[in-house]
Amino acid sequence: MEQQKAILVGVNLNHQPDFEYSMEELANLAAACDVAVVGELTQNMERINKSHYIGTGKVEELRGLYDAMEANLIIFNDELSPSQIRNLETDLSCKVIDRTILILDIFEQRARTREAQLQVEVAQLQYMLPRLVGLRESLGRQSGGVGTRNRGAGETRLELDRRRIEEKISALSKELETAVAQRQIQRKQRKRNEIPVVSLVGYTNAGKSTVMNALLESFGGSGENKQVFEKNMLFATLETSVRSIQLPDNKSFLLTDTVGFVSKLPHHLIKAFRSTLEEVAEADLLVHVVDYSNPKYEQLIRITEQTLKEIGITDIPTILAYNKGDLAGEDIPKVEETAIYMAAKQRTGIPELVDLIKNHIFKDYVSCEMLIPYDQGGLVSYFNEHAHVLRAEYENEGTRLRMECKTKDYEKYREYVL
Repeated sequence: MEQQKAILVGVNLNHQPDFEYSMEELANLAAACDVAVVGELTQNMERINKSHYIGTGKVEELRGLYDAMEANLIIFNDELSPSQIRNLETDLSCKVIDRTILILDIFEQRARTREAQLQVEVAQLQYMLPRLVGLRESLGRQSGGVGTRNRGAGETRLELDRRRIEEKISALSKELETAVAQRQIQRKQRKRNEIPVVSLVGYTNAGKSTVMNALLESFGGSGENKQVFEKNMLFATLETSVRSIQLPDNKSFLLTDTVGFVSKLPHHLIKAFRSTLEEVAEADLLVHVVDYSNPKYEQLIRITEQTLKEIGITDIPTILAYNKGDLAGEDIPKVEETAIYMAAKQRTGIPELVDLIKNHIFKDYVSCEMLIPYDQGGLVSYFNEHAHVLRAEYENEGTRLRMECKTKDYEKYREYVL
């Protein structure tokens, strides 16, 4: 298949502060699909042109750039309407795709579990449905590559009529519901066991999976099956991994790793991945992993916070983990009230991160002494398992425990408190 060479096109509406970065991000997304970026065209506008997205004069300029750079693809930085795709392809006589298709393509390549594959396919079909007509017309211009794979095996998928696509969406959604129900049962179970849940969130490629693996290595037993996939690329993780972290003092928590965010994450995708993101919504604490070595890291923080707001997550306590501090020349590890500067790959700052997490999620522990009668031996075993027993002494009346335990257990067994 010939190398895909693309021109990127963006419209800066009313001087958006993040515009330049979103174009840079578009180039990264294209690279993740093995597309070479050979040119870029941007335009400042107050409102989008309904028929062509860009102004008609710019369409001419784009045509010239496309020919001069011998490109074979044009990628727009926003989601295009069906009529915009159709008009642009007619006037430019070439293949036009938008940011959404690019992201859907990457997600399709990365999806490993059945649930992630279903989520991506539902999002793709929902994107395709209103665009069938335009896509049909552009088929003649397609020679494989990005933006066609997710239109199925080319023509055959597109020749499905609307009704069959709708049927497919509903069949896949049903299968997805089963997976979601299963996940909810697991979550209820965890709530019942009262194990706190900590969720890693952040921009794609900030190092969430590396942080998770570093924690697993230190506190989870590092069996191969425990480690999660980590790679220096966009959207390496699409599946939610849940792992148990066992601390030396008998406390434990669950750690979840989620799909990374990017700006303008397509709404179909947010909808499809809602079940995965619900893991985040039910967390007791978020660890927002930031690539501190990225000069635009503050923008990436904003993008993540914005995406969390979009999926309805606003009031969960958060620790900021400024990762890759070694590359940023930061003196690490450095801890502030709710932030830590660290380097997960080098395993620098992991104990400090765990201390920060503990201070948040185990706030409801109290230090106490109890004298438990010998006929209540079961209770001693319970505390050995569910509390941090600092000292046990055997006296005439029973076992004296000095420990840190949950406030709830303290209240429940108050009669034994000394």
